[in-house]
Amino acid sequence: MGETLVTSAIDGLLIGVIYGLAAMGLTLIFGVMDVINLAHGPIIALGMFGVYLLFTFLGLNPFIALAIVAVAGLLLGFVIYFIAVNRVIDAPPLSSLLSTFSVNMMIIGVGTAVLSTSAYNVDYSLGTVQLGFFRVPGTRLTASLVALLVTLLLYLFLYRTRPGKYIRAVANNRMSAELMGIPSTRILALAFGIGTMLATISGGLIATILPINILAGGSFELKSFVIVVLGGLGNPLGAMIGGLILGLIEGVVPVFMKTTWVPVIEYVLFVLILLVRPQGIMGAKE
Repeated sequence: MGETLVTSAIDGLLIGVIYGLAAMGLTLIFGVMDVINLAHGPIIALGMFGVYLLFTFLGLNPFIALAIVAVAGLLLGFVIYFIAVNRVIDAPPLSSLLSTFSVNMMIIGVGTAVLSTSAYNVDYSLGTVQLGFFRVPGTRLTASLVALLVTLLLYLFLYRTRPGKYIRAVANNRMSAELMGIPSTRILALAFGIGTMLATISGGLIATILPINILAGGSFELKSFVIVVLGGLGNPLGAMIGGLILGLIEGVVPVFMKTTWVPVIEYVLFVLILLVRPQGIMGAKE
């Protein structure tokens, strides 16, 4: 039992890192522009299929294909921002919800027509890696390390570069940032692009370890909402901590009870956080 528990916990933490990365894209967009991106799930699915198609038809290593998917995700974010989000950025919250939900439905509609809802697999393996007394799939370990690397690069970008500091300034007070000469429209577009890029990267990493279909992003979008609330709205570090907690739950709970109880526990946790600490673990009180 003890060995099984530790192995399951390690597996859960490895997938939890990727969950955290997916949630970072959602929480970054919300933290900078107060927009809840309901297209987050389908964008994750696009990342999945970007890696799948590049691997299947061009024979690219999935982790090399991930770089192409990341750039495409950034550009897609710019397009979505200027077409669907820019005009409703200061409108009532319902406007941005409906706008991003429209993008959601368009991606799902086109994706279903082109790819159907059949399951696909990226048939790629790196064998197994020995971690002390435990063995873990090499692909899952590599995907988790890539997610951690992307998280580190995001941190360095936000805190060590001028555009990153501009993003933080706009998130803190857009009007004051504009008075200081910061071009808020371009910075908001950059923030939305980065949030979209993080979603596509997480989708590409998920594709290397799990079966995918065009609707699969929906479940990861729901997990991202749970993680964002758990970690704290607008806090990327909180999103990573929330992802690790959710992954740990998914890894450990099946050791003691049926897997069907996992989503029940996750959403009970979601409700409890809203009731007890609505600002999340890393969020500050208003």
